[in-house]
Amino acid sequence: MLNDMESVNRKILERRRAGRSLPPYRAALIPEVTEILSNYFKVQRPSASVSGVRRVGGGASKEQFFFTLSQDGKDEPFLLRMDPRSAITETDRAREFVLIDAMQGVVPVPEPVWVDNEAEYFPQPAAIMRVVSGVTKPSDAGVKVSGLGTWLGPDLRAKLRDQFLDYLVKIHAYDWRAKPLPGYEVPDADPKQAARWSYNYWLEMWGIDEGTDRPVMSLATQWLADNMPDTAELVVTHGDYRTGNYLFEEDTGKITALLDWELARIGDFHEDLGWVLMQVFGTVDPDGTRRASDLFEREEFITAYETRSGRSVNRQTLHYYDVMSSWKCNIIVAANGLAAARSQHNHQDVLLTFLGATSPMFSHDLVRLLSMGEVQ
Repeated sequence: MLNDMESVNRKILERRRAGRSLPPYRAALIPEVTEILSNYFKVQRPSASVSGVRRVGGGASKEQFFFTLSQDGKDEPFLLRMDPRSAITETDRAREFVLIDAMQGVVPVPEPVWVDNEAEYFPQPAAIMRVVSGVTKPSDAGVKVSGLGTWLGPDLRAKLRDQFLDYLVKIHAYDWRAKPLPGYEVPDADPKQAARWSYNYWLEMWGIDEGTDRPVMSLATQWLADNMPDTAELVVTHGDYRTGNYLFEEDTGKITALLDWELARIGDFHEDLGWVLMQVFGTVDPDGTRRASDLFEREEFITAYETRSGRSVNRQTLHYYDVMSSWKCNIIVAANGLAAARSQHNHQDVLLTFLGATSPMFSHDLVRLLSMGEVQ
């Protein structure tokens, strides 16, 4: 049943495979982006003018640009998110647009305003959102990939942790049956379909981008195939929930927006929990205390989630998604990212090459997790 997956993911895989032979991609220049936006708004807002276009730093999966749209004496700041030719994770702009729009008033998110999923006006699929103020890490955090070992410190930790958990609970509580999400399919053909859809997608992505065979990846791939859990409850999952993927006000600690909904789907809430709890996204105190996203110790997070959500966390199911999380990350950095860099299909080829060197961390984590045996 390796072909069993959401149809949108099948399209993404076909696009990824077809794009491998395309010529190198050149990052868009500011004058080019300004002209593209100006032409776009001749259609969307004929009397508006575009100015102040500037590239946003970071971002291994999207080219991002701030710009100002002026009309009738009013200046509005917006963010353009545009796909490169290949990214470290391949996603769908319309799908992301739908979910962020649905989450308006549920949790803090940017407001999506325009989307060009078929690249009718932009060189690649793109979406435009209103700008939200905030930072993804403290100003004294230094230069590092956002979310990898970000140290928040006691004061910010105390302000952020309850919000972080409460918003995850609200995402999982979204009533997708009463308020359906166009383009989101439901894995309800059998109890294992939610896990199977995720497994099949990432396994095929690994094959397309020719991930190097490694014994631990082969072992993890077989283990995941043999131990797929039943999903007791289907919820909306964020897919990349962690520190680094939300904006906050540094002085107050208020979370202003949850970001990067590209990997969201209807699935098992344990998949989100496993991602949150990955060690690479956490920190370690000198005394050995580990914190997920520098906010919660592992058991503290699980207990708090159970209390606030009313759900029981199945430890065997969580262990499965612990393994899957490290397996997916290995695929992302050691196959997807390196393939995009090698083919010169991404504006962040240096960053993607650097991230490829993190593969041994995920391999080491897979060894640790697979050595634990059955988790009760």
